[in-house]
Amino acid sequence: MSFTIYDRLKRRIAYTAYLALLPLAPRLGEARRALMQENIKRPSRADILNYLLEVCRRISGTNETAYLEIGVRVPTANFSSINAFRKFGVDPGIEAPSQAVDFRMTSDEFFRKLDCNEVLSPETRFDVVFIDGLHLAEQVDRDIANALRFTKDHGFVVLHDCNPPTEWFAREQYHFFREHSLDCWNGSTWKAFLKWRSMSSISSCCIDSDFGVGILSKSFSLGAPNTSPNPFFEYQVLSNNRTAMLNLISFDELQRIVEAALTR
Repeated sequence: MSFTIYDRLKRRIAYTAYLALLPLAPRLGEARRALMQENIKRPSRADILNYLLEVCRRISGTNETAYLEIGVRVPTANFSSINAFRKFGVDPGIEAPSQAVDFRMTSDEFFRKLDCNEVLSPETRFDVVFIDGLHLAEQVDRDIANALRFTKDHGFVVLHDCNPPTEWFAREQYHFFREHSLDCWNGSTWKAFLKWRSMSSISSCCIDSDFGVGILSKSFSLGAPNTSPNPFFEYQVLSNNRTAMLNLISFDELQRIVEAALTR
């Protein structure tokens, strides 16, 4: 059998790709095992968000809760499961352009328009803001700061992807070997969360479920600020100290903390 130059080129490209992926094999195997473990954890982020919305209803004495989701992507993944009197979604539509969303724009543009009275109203305050947009620390940090400005005093800012189980999930490039990435990406969200974990003005915790559901509160005491040093935000330092750094707790523990505060 004779091979054309095209056939030889295809084999050479395939071999080059194989060599490039070979060093990643152990890391991808570790990622697959971690993914299986995360997939069986409960509750889901929607369950946690609905619990926090119910807490807000009990505090305010009204069912008229307001919910904002940054990074809707596909509504059936989370947004559609949220029980709120009013709920709004923000997404630029890059990954799912055909999906319906209230505000098809970036979160930066949304908050700028909210400030300028171009969407909703500058007096708008949300009970819960869920951040699940671009998973890069700089963007998440801005989303947290903006969300806190428009969250009620008794409300919560919630983040997905705060507890990447391996360094592979915490990579900064989403499209890096995407076909081998198991379609899961936590990015550097954890760095922004850790930054706010160190602030005494905000109380926070991270639920050990669904790749880490971080919760920030201006009024509830969810745990002491982080004091474990990680000045350069290195993943291995996080991995060795994640319980203390993230204030990693179970959902049951969160409920005990909140219910105790509500009965005081």
